[in-house]
Amino acid sequence: MKVFIYGRTISSQEEFDYIAITLTSLEERKVQVFTNKRYYEDIAAYSDKFTFIQILTSYEEFGTSNLDFAITLGGDGTILEFMTLMRDKKLPILGINLGRLGVLATVEKKIIKKAVNQLLKHEYRIVERSVLKISSNKPIFKDFPYGLNDFTIYKRDTSSMITIHAYVDGILLNSYWADGLIISTPTGSTGYSLSCGGPIVFPSSNNFIITPIAPHNLNVRPIVLPDKKIISLKVEGRSDNFMCTLDSRYETVTNDHSIEISRGEFNVQFIQLTGHHFLKTLNEKLLWGLDKRN
Repeated sequence: MKVFIYGRTISSQEEFDYIAITLTSLEERKVQVFTNKRYYEDIAAYSDKFTFIQILTSYEEFGTSNLDFAITLGGDGTILEFMTLMRDKKLPILGINLGRLGVLATVEKKIIKKAVNQLLKHEYRIVERSVLKISSNKPIFKDFPYGLNDFTIYKRDTSSMITIHAYVDGILLNSYWADGLIISTPTGSTGYSLSCGGPIVFPSSNNFIITPIAPHNLNVRPIVLPDKKIISLKVEGRSDNFMCTLDSRYETVTNDHSIEISRGEFNVQFIQLTGHHFLKTLNEKLLWGLDKRN
């Protein structure tokens, strides 16, 4: 069996200790472990015990190594960053949460050994999550114009609000006077969209969620629509340029940009261990059903 591990910079000895538990558990089960050069060097800076790890240096190698699954070590941001390396490869992801909230990275660090054991015993199911795709008359995010969570456009500085004209299949939906606008997938509904008042949507719902950021008109509310629709955006304001983000990446756009958001041609696969469920994640991460009075 072959597994690719991925993480960001290792920030502490405590964090590395959990990474070491993961690597040791895989080595004991005779799993071939791969990673990228940067993360290998971070691991090697803490310990010389993990020389069995093999290095993949390019996207092409990543796609031809016949990997069985990937393990990310960090938080949800680590998974979003890993997507830019994995791209459209059908590689199931198991997210181990070494961060704080962790809605995508659902495996808590205290049960790493149990999680690895379940994974190798095939005690899991694969769940697929949709991505969104960005197209523009002036290309943006050219290397990988896909996002798992959301696309956001918002004012660049502390200047006045902007106007974002939003169309659905070419028909005007609304002209949003706001600080910005979020277009999210069901996966992204528990991210930035949620913090701006957007609804939580089940991962398999096949929707887009449009959520305004601090809208001027108080009767403007988030809206959910099928992801078969094409959403078009045109922005204007007093500034010459505006900021847009695609998951953890960002670029600058101008009044001349016309942007389209559609559903991507592929899905991202996640490993859901036996005993885990989206509803259980909501209960644990959002503290639903917990009585704090006592």
